[in-house]
Amino acid sequence: MTIKEKPKNKYPYYIEAPLEYKRVDAFLKAFSAILEHSNYKFILDLYTRISMKCARCASGCQIYQTTGKPEDIPCYRSSILLRIYKRHFTLGGWMKSKLTGGSGITEKDIDEMLESYYQCTACRRCTFYCPMGIEHGMITHLGRYILAEIGIVPKALQVSVREQLEGASKNTSAIPVPALIDTLEFLEEEIEETKGIKVKFPIDVEGAEYVFFAPVSDYLLEADTLMGMACVLQTAGISWTIGTGNYDGINYGLFYSDDFLGKIVRNEIDEVRRLKGKKILIGECGHASRTAKNFVPTYNEGSEIPVVNLLELTLKLLEEGKIELDPNVITEKVTYHDPCNYVRSGWIIEQPRKIIKSFIKNFVEMTPNGKYNLCCGGGGGTVSVDEVKDFRMNAAGKKKADQLRATGADIVITPCANCKKQIEEVIEYFDLPMKRMGLHDLILKAIKLK
Repeated sequence: MTIKEKPKNKYPYYIEAPLEYKRVDAFLKAFSAILEHSNYKFILDLYTRISMKCARCASGCQIYQTTGKPEDIPCYRSSILLRIYKRHFTLGGWMKSKLTGGSGITEKDIDEMLESYYQCTACRRCTFYCPMGIEHGMITHLGRYILAEIGIVPKALQVSVREQLEGASKNTSAIPVPALIDTLEFLEEEIEETKGIKVKFPIDVEGAEYVFFAPVSDYLLEADTLMGMACVLQTAGISWTIGTGNYDGINYGLFYSDDFLGKIVRNEIDEVRRLKGKKILIGECGHASRTAKNFVPTYNEGSEIPVVNLLELTLKLLEEGKIELDPNVITEKVTYHDPCNYVRSGWIIEQPRKIIKSFIKNFVEMTPNGKYNLCCGGGGGTVSVDEVKDFRMNAAGKKKADQLRATGADIVITPCANCKKQIEEVIEYFDLPMKRMGLHDLILKAIKLK
């Protein structure tokens, strides 16, 4: 049967390309092209030889723990794509289908992947519970990538990336350069009024040690985070700059497309080269940090560009005595949320805690914490998809709300743009008696300026 019209999509928050072909044929064609031009085949060959029926990953998945639905078990979600791969792209699967008449991918499979892969927050916590170490988050990403290649992707992600790569502003929040400059001038005035010292946000400085990339939404929503960061860097005498050619650290390609991920990373590299900078400095953002840290070495074709997260640098400056924080300013009870993109690889876990303990007397940990901490509930880009807000709140978000409430904290430190949005909504939705802040928001209050 030939489909002459675009198939009806029951998930209205997705865009489908107006192409006159079967989604099944398109999916297989896109899958084949990705396998040909990437390294996914090796890991898929390995995973198809491993049994994924123990479901131990379910004990680490906060979505399954809330919904109790078998289709929310990570290994079940992964098995959809692995079954399709084995049937259509391995010799054994092809021969078995010829002998037994086994069916291949169906339209039902497309619908199931469409729903399942965007209900997963891709937090990768389940990997710690898998006895074989299967990276279910990677399989979720691959499934999204293939769907995106045939024109099926959440509108919010697609629109943001299109503005970042093709729009006039070249950033996901469509903030033009004049508005950026006005914002930075306002923040400079605000610091001078509140702290009594003039602190600069350097712009387009050539040869600086660090070229800074924040999640661009911070320039609209996180003034205290940015002011705290600027105070740290100026007080310590750090050479840094914000580039007007590219000032957005957000990389939504991580959530659905390797192609876009690579293009956005290359744009970061190009901006560092343009300004003759030496290092990339990423602000308080988990996925922006992870994409730069993991993929700048992959796409960089010139001299090495080290990637540093602001939390790492702030701790280094604190330990070297280049900044001083007043331990008597913050009196509230404080807890700390570990963003998944910081901690699952073991990268940024102890650094923020050392900073916190240096000037906050009443600090309490969540349980669990560190690399086992629960996802905020909006990971994998789902926080940007407003149409799934009720699911975000009542699935993974509910588990996070329970964890936050149990700390009895007045403030939850949330050093990630996506986590800040999600946890803000969780606090409001579940009426939690606390507020969320960035770590540098509190540093702004406690830093002793020179």
